[in-house]
Amino acid sequence: MRIKSMTASFGKLRNARLELKPGFNLIEAPNEGGKSTWCAFLRAMLYGIPTRERDRQGYIAEKNRYQPWAGGPMEGEMNLTWNGRDITLCRGPKGSAPFAAFSAVYTGTEESVPGLTAENCGEILLGVSREVYERSAFVGQGGAAIGADAELERRIAALVSSGEEDVSYTEVEGRLREWQRRRRYNKSGLIPKLENERAVLDDTLARQSRARSQAGEAAGEIERLTARKNAISAALAVHRQAENRDRYEKYQTAQAALRSAQAEVEALQAAAARMPDGETLRAAQGDLAYHKTLEANLRLAEGQLPAAQAEAETLEQAAGEGLFAPMSPDEAWRQASQDRDRAAARPPRGTGLAALLVLIAAAAAAAVLFAMRGASPWLWGVPGGGAALAVILALMGAARTRSWRSGAQAVLDKYAAQYPDDILAQASAYRERHVAAQEARRKLEAVRAAAADLRAQRTDLTQSLLDTVHIFEPHVTDLFGVSAALSRGLSVREKLTAALVRLEGAAALAASLPRPEGPVGEDGAAPPPPMGETSPQQLAAQLAAVEEELARRKNDLALATGELNTLGDSALFEARREELGEELERRGQEYDALTLSLEALGAANATLQARFSPALNALAGEILSALTGGKYAKVGLSRQFEASAQEADAALPRSALALSQGTAEQVYLAVRLAVCRLALPEEESVPLVLDDALGAFDDARMALALDYFLTLAEERQILLFTCHTREAGCLGGGAAPILL
Repeated sequence: MRIKSMTASFGKLRNARLELKPGFNLIEAPNEGGKSTWCAFLRAMLYGIPTRERDRQGYIAEKNRYQPWAGGPMEGEMNLTWNGRDITLCRGPKGSAPFAAFSAVYTGTEESVPGLTAENCGEILLGVSREVYERSAFVGQGGAAIGADAELERRIAALVSSGEEDVSYTEVEGRLREWQRRRRYNKSGLIPKLENERAVLDDTLARQSRARSQAGEAAGEIERLTARKNAISAALAVHRQAENRDRYEKYQTAQAALRSAQAEVEALQAAAARMPDGETLRAAQGDLAYHKTLEANLRLAEGQLPAAQAEAETLEQAAGEGLFAPMSPDEAWRQASQDRDRAAARPPRGTGLAALLVLIAAAAAAAVLFAMRGASPWLWGVPGGGAALAVILALMGAARTRSWRSGAQAVLDKYAAQYPDDILAQASAYRERHVAAQEARRKLEAVRAAAADLRAQRTDLTQSLLDTVHIFEPHVTDLFGVSAALSRGLSVREKLTAALVRLEGAAALAASLPRPEGPVGEDGAAPPPPMGETSPQQLAAQLAAVEEELARRKNDLALATGELNTLGDSALFEARREELGEELERRGQEYDALTLSLEALGAANATLQARFSPALNALAGEILSALTGGKYAKVGLSRQFEASAQEADAALPRSALALSQGTAEQVYLAVRLAVCRLALPEEESVPLVLDDALGAFDDARMALALDYFLTLAEERQILLFTCHTREAGCLGGGAAPILL
């Protein structure tokens, strides 16, 4: 198969077109030039867009990533040659599904290609699935390494077996391991479930035995602990009278503190009753600070008045001078326009033209009379009179011209102007002087208004502050007194707040100490505790411990009794346990059989791998030797496609992880090219697509890779996308790059 051209509205591509040729195609574009987008478009045209993909952390699904940036539907066209005929593929939106609409026709006709659908297009044209293509001939940006895939594995297995591609070691091994896991996998397998059920039965039987033992033990402990509790309670009652005396003293102290706090609050509330609230006082302090700002702004405005006054007077004086004074700007402009038109008017021509016409008529009459010869003499007076009239008209025209010139010059002299348009320039300057004078006067009035407004604000604010303070200190007359009065008022408010907090604390303490009950004696002394007893705190701790232990023992007895009532008949448990043993033995035999099957399958796969690996490794080694100039001659590849490379004179290979990035990418590129040759269909020349695959190559190995591609291009079409110009420079005239 060979691709001839592609047209795409896809991602950043907007009706873009890419023309390709047979063999090697070098496509050059800068970063963000659309190279990777063209690669994704090519793959999407062949295999469609995965519509079930969803965006996730660090990944955008293809259906969202390649929505056209300019809006509009995601659509495209691909022209290609397949089986000797030209075919045109088209994809576009179908409902909400991108690229779901599909057509495949023979180019230039409306004849559909039989059997080619949106789902099987890539697999029929290339002979492989999307997964195999992405792991062989499609090298995405930064994706030279190959991952395992069941279908690729089947194709490789077919090379060294019967040719059947319907069996995969990975799939068979997965099926056997799935069966094995169903029998034994953590807690969800059949064997663990049976073992767990038997363990539950064993535990139930053991619990029955323990419950009977625990019930007897708990009953004895309950009797002993009850007697101990009664003895401690009697001893503790003796101490309660002494504790009541201590509570009485604390109660009296708290009540005294409460009365003191109440008195302090009442005194401060009386002092604060005549004052505004704290918020009003703080707002007044803010107004006092703003008063200072008003003073500063007023001084600034008053300082600007003289300069503004002088500027306005100077500009008004300049505006009242000149030829147009005292006209308004519009009047001056109309006057200047009239004078300019007078100075620029053309000289009168009517009299000269009339004299010329009369003269011509007189000459014509004389010519007629001369031709008649016999005409009466008095007729010769007609041309003579006409000539005289022509002379008179000519003299009148000359006089009018001299008069016009004298008037136009007088207008120019009036304005001391050289040209008529200079008159309008003087009127424009007159207008500008008037505008400047008006602007200066407006600024002066604005400064005056600002100063007046600031004075009014200062007066109002001063009166407002005095009114606020006079509520509680009427003797204050100035702002200094206002400041002091506000400070005193806020101090009283703060003291009141603190006193209220103390009152709240005293009230809370008094409320937490209820009035003691019980006898304390006439003198307040409680009877002494019995001699030889421990302290009340120790007795209380002992009582709590005994009660806790007694409750625990009662709970143990209830649990043991309840468990014995609910566990059921032990004979039924024994019968079920025997059944479980038989089923466990049968499932264990099945598990052992599956284990043997997996071992046999592994051995067979190792044999198959031993047959295939040499061919793939040998071909990859040949390609790597060509890409590295002979430095690396051997390649090793595990079943998981983890590669290693060995230098020509080295004893041991090195893992690709231990190589430089450039060398590692050369190793995996060699493996991909070997897989292309061995695993892809020979009858279908699958195009090789490489997106910036040589970015990590140095110049020498890049040149070797290009030489190999040029040779390989004789077998299949190659599309090498690059963001560098060095590939084109290395090829020289060998292959002109396609510039995006």
